[in-house]
Amino acid sequence: MQAIQHYGFYTVAFIIALGALVAFHEFGHFWVARRCGVKVLKFSIGFGPKLAGRQIGETEYVISAIPLGGYVKMLGEDLSDPEVSEADKARSFAHAPLLKRTAIVAAGPVFNLLLAYLIFTVWLATGAPLFVPSFADLASNVESVVSGSPAEAAGVHQGDRIVQIGDKRIATWNEMTDIVKRSPGTPLSVVVEREGRTETLTITPSARKEKLADGTVIEVGQIGIAKASKAIRKSDNVLMAPVDGLEATWGWTKLTLVGIAKMITREISADNIGGPLTIAKISGDAATQGVSNYIFLIAILSINLGVLNFLPIPILDGGHLAFFAIEAVKRQPLSIRSREVAQQVGLFLLICLMLFAFRNDILNLWLR
Repeated sequence: MQAIQHYGFYTVAFIIALGALVAFHEFGHFWVARRCGVKVLKFSIGFGPKLAGRQIGETEYVISAIPLGGYVKMLGEDLSDPEVSEADKARSFAHAPLLKRTAIVAAGPVFNLLLAYLIFTVWLATGAPLFVPSFADLASNVESVVSGSPAEAAGVHQGDRIVQIGDKRIATWNEMTDIVKRSPGTPLSVVVEREGRTETLTITPSARKEKLADGTVIEVGQIGIAKASKAIRKSDNVLMAPVDGLEATWGWTKLTLVGIAKMITREISADNIGGPLTIAKISGDAATQGVSNYIFLIAILSINLGVLNFLPIPILDGGHLAFFAIEAVKRQPLSIRSREVAQQVGLFLLICLMLFAFRNDILNLWLR
């Protein structure tokens, strides 16, 4: 019974977090479309069969069965849409000026960034400290070594960069700590980079007790090193919170962009890509640690969702923006066939990415 309640809590935390992100994203499309005079036929949170819905004015508001996204259906999303009569063309998405269509599509990810900004600003306005990441979060550089620790005994120095543990190349701090945590009492062969040369050290992580969210106590390894990878930001007064909130939003956005770039260049392992199970776990973990941590997580996930949707991949918002950029250059839209082929390729890539993320979920959460 306790296990059922535990997983039920994590599921609810996941659905609420994802629902908030999707609702704000789709509201961005919806709100800007309405302001641009485009008719919105349906506003759906989730995909698949309709669970509940209500017609309000000209728009049907729907909650659907699969809570992994959402959509806004607008009149005349394609020039060949048979629903568009001559009288309706003035309110058709496809017949709207290019600038308006661009604003409508960009509004979704922009609203995700706006959600994070609002959360950060309110957070700072209360006087609470906020962690703003630096590029060090994407490096394995050692900022300090604890006196008497296994790392000091093995010869790790301040300024060293950990580049390999065993046969595993290390690009990020998290990759390093994951291995260390799983290896209490186990000697590790650690390659460090120091002043342009490498040195191999043997470090045996000491063991400490760690309590999981479900109350289980486990043993994890630690070697006694730290990094100054996050700056603590506090607003001096309420009036400074909006400015500091903007800086915090940019800091987390920049970190996300750099992370994606490093994955593309393979400086960071693609094994770090997480799927719905990973999001569910971190949502549940954050919720057990308090409302403030949970809301902070929603802000970070919202930034990730916004940035990812700006990527120029067909089927994502960034893909549509890429089509509009081509249209601006050619002075005419891409052919329907070209867009269909591009979106089919984009859908295939997205499915592959989702399957890969789900595979990582299983390996990281169940098989380790």
